Amino acid sequence: MQIYNNIFGPTEQALDLRSKRLSMISSNIANSDVKGYKAQDMDFKKIMAEQTSSDMQRTSPLHMDATAKRKANLVYRVPINPMQNDNSVEVNYEQAQFGKEATRYSATLQFLENRVGGIRRSLRGE
Repeated sequence: MQIYNNIFGPTEQALDLRSKRLSMISSNIANSDVKGYKAQDMDFKKIMAEQTSSDMQRTSPLHMDATAKRKANLVYRVPINPMQNDNSVEVNYEQAQFGKEATRYSATLQFLENRVGGIRRSLRGE
């Protein structure tokens, strides 16, 4: 049935994006000592706006690929205190960002759990 295809709305996409951002931040922290490594991040609001606005399909090989557009949303951080080995990771900043994103992930997950609970109650007739 078509009505059940997008039952969770943009919450499912937000949870997936938050998970990817957490992975990206943890990769930054893990590579904090690698020479020349550039800290990566993503613009969550911009990506969510693009994903929820419309789902366009590629109908011609001349059209732009949607994955190329998503890679364009990847941003590199400019360090406040650059390291001598050309590494742009600032561990304290990355740890703070990880904590914020983990909190946002938990809130999004809680929202999704509440929605599932509401659906479950409605199916039981409560």
